[in-house]
Amino acid sequence: MKKIIKIILWSVLTIVILLGVLIAGFIYKVKNGFPVSYETNAPKINFPANQPAILLFSKATGFRHSGSIEASKPIIADLAKKNNWFLYETEEGGVFNTEQLAKFSTVIFNNSTGRVLNDEQQKALEQYVENGGSLIGIHGAGDNSHHWDWYVKNLLGAEFSHHPIKPQFQKADVLLDPKADSTITAQISQPWNHTDEWYVFFENPRKKDFNILYTINGESIIPNGDVPFLASNKNFGMGKDHPVAWNKKIGKGKTFYTSMGHDETVWKDQNFLKLIENAIKWTNNK
Repeated sequence: MKKIIKIILWSVLTIVILLGVLIAGFIYKVKNGFPVSYETNAPKINFPANQPAILLFSKATGFRHSGSIEASKPIIADLAKKNNWFLYETEEGGVFNTEQLAKFSTVIFNNSTGRVLNDEQQKALEQYVENGGSLIGIHGAGDNSHHWDWYVKNLLGAEFSHHPIKPQFQKADVLLDPKADSTITAQISQPWNHTDEWYVFFENPRKKDFNILYTINGESIIPNGDVPFLASNKNFGMGKDHPVAWNKKIGKGKTFYTSMGHDETVWKDQNFLKLIENAIKWTNNK
């Protein structure tokens, strides 16, 4: 009998340890991404003449927002066709070289998480933006897994803290900021009701001179949360003024970010689609 009890106890302990390892691995992946080899071979791209070129980059080494990424690709392809843009879609970082980046008018980090570029490729993107290129980030592109100071400073203007857990997805009215750039907010309902995983940042990007486009009333959502099993240690939000989309001119270039876009359902929201379309148009207008 004692032997059976020992076997049971050891089995339970083993399961607990394995669960602990799995949870620790998940937390690490969310916060840092897993190390991967970086693609360095430049792809062959035939850039058409007289068409703005858009780079849709969906690589993720951290948490992968598979539903949103896959839903976005045909939608953005349709937008490109509608607006006569050339779209190059990839999840390989070899295209982030000085020569090829210079041919794109806009780079979109499409829910890209984790460290997706090596040092040289990061530097190439920094110079591309500062010399007149544009960078757009969608949802996961704003989490804290990138560990890239220039990126946080110039695309986000704030450090990601957490997202709500209980409930993870919440409805909120998306509110037009009084000083918003009308070229990005044109033909979008005011306000519009939207369900998403609302990111919480430690700071308000408004304080870093970013141009706020849309906010939600942060007091209308339950902001508590963190990664699973640690939900109780992030029990704060951003307050009433909770930005969810903003833009800025960086050197000669431009950046735009929206924290909306967690899953595939957002790509059925016509207001969200118009926001993305307008943002790309804004970055193309040099």
